[in-house]
Amino acid sequence: MELNRSLLKEAAGIGLISEQQADQLWKFLGERGKAAPSFRFTHVLYYLGGLIAIGAMSLFMTLGWESFGGLGLFFIALAYAGTGLWLTEFFLNRSRLPIPAGITATFVVFLTPLAVYGLQAALGWWAEGRVFREYHTHIDWRWMFMECATLASGAVMLWRYRLPFLVMPIAVTLWYMSMDLTLFLFGEADLIWELRKFVSLWFGLLMVLLAFWVDIRTRNDKDYAFWLYLFGVIAFWGGLSMMDSDSELNKFIYLCINLGMIVVGAMLSRKVFAVFGGLGAAGYLSHLAYDVFKDSMMFPFVLTIIGLGVIYLGIVWQRHEEEISNTLRGLLPLPMSELIERRH
Repeated sequence: MELNRSLLKEAAGIGLISEQQADQLWKFLGERGKAAPSFRFTHVLYYLGGLIAIGAMSLFMTLGWESFGGLGLFFIALAYAGTGLWLTEFFLNRSRLPIPAGITATFVVFLTPLAVYGLQAALGWWAEGRVFREYHTHIDWRWMFMECATLASGAVMLWRYRLPFLVMPIAVTLWYMSMDLTLFLFGEADLIWELRKFVSLWFGLLMVLLAFWVDIRTRNDKDYAFWLYLFGVIAFWGGLSMMDSDSELNKFIYLCINLGMIVVGAMLSRKVFAVFGGLGAAGYLSHLAYDVFKDSMMFPFVLTIIGLGVIYLGIVWQRHEEEISNTLRGLLPLPMSELIERRH
């Protein structure tokens, strides 16, 4: 069960604690990162404004900025980074606003590729006409210098500020690096489509395992693993789903993997596993409906019965959830048991 503001108000309403104690407890839990965060319209404005600012210096960079030249871009990035660092300190230490502080700190990390690109351009590394905006759309091994610098700056900022949103640019950069590293190792001529799907799958799996390790290590702290899980699952599921399946057995294995993702998502309380696992399962059922049983009159009836059976299974699980959960947790290592208990 998640502890939120409404539960504390309910406890105050029935006299378990006073309203003043409820407010003080909520403030204490919020400062320690223990309370379940409520997503309000204020947060929408925070993230919307932050993503617009971040996008302006990355995804939405126009070709006109190339006229500033390499050194111009480098010093503009430094100026913006200095402003971002000042805002981070202001939001975090003076205003006690961790969400805006995390966004402005992340903005600083996203400026690293622009600064490195400016230096590379000034040194004549991009004589072939490559421009910065292609960093997010084209694969090129020379991006790796920018990616390594971004990982370094992200690690330093995360060590300094301990804000979970800072993991996002690290996860994105690792994803980019997996594609550029493949090009660097195998070359354009040998970089066939199947290899890229294979690399995406295994890189995604490694990122998910890294996220799980971070989740275990920070199980009593803030949620630092979310963005690693997100991009790891995207890379893994994307590579898996794009692979060619030449037999019904392989397609059935694909279904089983997606059902396994749903189970993992339920165990760890990570919705990203359940969402993509559900998409994969729906894709397999579409294959059955449109290819295997396209002329069958019974398939919709059977599918309906299966669906109702799953609902009944959920009812049975709910009735005995505490007993089953306690039994299963007793079989797990203590750190993982604590993680699951905290997430639920």
